[in-house]
Amino acid sequence: MESNKREFIPLNLAVLTVSDSRTEADDKSGQTLVSLLEKDGHHAADKQIVRDDRYEIRVMVSKWIADPDIQAIVTTGGTGLTGRDGTPEAIAPLFDKVIDGFGEMFRVLSYDLIGTSTLQSRAVAGVANGTFIFCLPGSTGACKDGWTKLISAQLDYRTRPCNLVEIMPRLLEV
Repeated sequence: MESNKREFIPLNLAVLTVSDSRTEADDKSGQTLVSLLEKDGHHAADKQIVRDDRYEIRVMVSKWIADPDIQAIVTTGGTGLTGRDGTPEAIAPLFDKVIDGFGEMFRVLSYDLIGTSTLQSRAVAGVANGTFIFCLPGSTGACKDGWTKLISAQLDYRTRPCNLVEIMPRLLEV
């Protein structure tokens, strides 16, 4: 008898904190993401902090999307509306495809927690060179919610009816 059960496939993820003020000592959001992804069985292949500068952000993310050993990237910070918030502008030009549903779902989930303030969120996701990229706000709560309510299930091969892991071998098709 054939089993419908799938085995978990651990992925290598990189975490990027975008901040003009955070250091490793006080980067709670980045540390939370690393802790959550490792708790779920994935590997934190790298974790960095860069200033909220679109070119510094783009350099780091470009390095990771060029690395065949990194399957996904999660960023935290720089998704608001202030003059220094530039994560979406930095990363969107790198996308081969935008995952529109991620930002939409993130704001739906956030609405239940923070009401209309969620309209200020510019959470975004996409795929670049076969690497998934998720850009979350800088708050620790937003990182927890984004990971536990959206990203974790989609980066779990056991999630039915479909998940992002099962399409990974086809991301670079031409």
